[in-house]
Amino acid sequence: MGRGNKPNVTVIGGGTGMPVLLRGLKNLPIELTALVTVADDGGSTGRLRNEMAIPAPGDIRNVIAALSDAEPMLLDLFQHRFNARNGLSGHSMGNLLLAAMTSITGNFFTGIKEISRVLNVKGNIYPISNQSLSLHAKMEDDTVVSGESNIPLANKKIERVFLSPEPVQPLPHAVESVENADLVVIAPGSLYTSILPNMIIPQMDEALTRTKGKVVYVCNVMTQAGETTAYTAADHIQAIRKHTGETCIDSIVVHNEPISPHIRDVYAEENATPVVYDTDRLIDMGLEIIEGDIINPSKTTLRHDKEKIAKLLYSIIDRE
Repeated sequence: MGRGNKPNVTVIGGGTGMPVLLRGLKNLPIELTALVTVADDGGSTGRLRNEMAIPAPGDIRNVIAALSDAEPMLLDLFQHRFNARNGLSGHSMGNLLLAAMTSITGNFFTGIKEISRVLNVKGNIYPISNQSLSLHAKMEDDTVVSGESNIPLANKKIERVFLSPEPVQPLPHAVESVENADLVVIAPGSLYTSILPNMIIPQMDEALTRTKGKVVYVCNVMTQAGETTAYTAADHIQAIRKHTGETCIDSIVVHNEPISPHIRDVYAEENATPVVYDTDRLIDMGLEIIEGDIINPSKTTLRHDKEKIAKLLYSIIDRE
């Protein structure tokens, strides 16, 4: 338990799925920690990584925005993306601030802490590593694709992902937060490029197996072309187990309501289909299945509903 007997909840992830979870969880009576991937290499993030030799700031920026209680105008400024046709074009203000604070403090993690303080962030935000890391994927045809943003574009079946340069050093705070958690939540998101880069870090896979807290995977609702085409819920778990060992995931959270034909059609244009929830196989894998209506229905996109998912996850802690 955390301070004042509040349960410790650690969320692991990156991309767009993680901030949604964090927005819901941040107002609960918990000690919240976010462990965020630093293997992103696209757009503004990629340019800053290459020019300043810092870990990827983009996913961290979105997590800071999700957990911040700053004035809306300040957050708009933090998330502002320049579109002027000059050297700033495509850069996000928040990425530039993270790069500047890293330069001032001499340390990426310290830079995040300082910006989190300025923006009144609730909870802890830890990069999974203080290093600038590159993600690679070995495909089933034995080719290797390098770069997080290039992996889905290859449109091949992924066998496994790995990081360089080795040895990869995890942030000790990140490992400790998993070991001391009452609940560890693996956020929804791109399985091979946002989720697994955190879980394959040395010591992190061991911490996930060793933690006394329950480890819960919030399953994606739709497949993703170039990463999880035709994957069922059990296929997602199988991929995680292949990378981290058989015992790290205890439970899986799945959405149990039908998805409207209109939204299916929108996603079909991106070669994405609803993730089939193959109960028997999940039970055979020894998983606890937690199901509920956890989606925020909109006309064009599927997102987890921050209130619904937070309530469901908090009920797990209550049961524990």
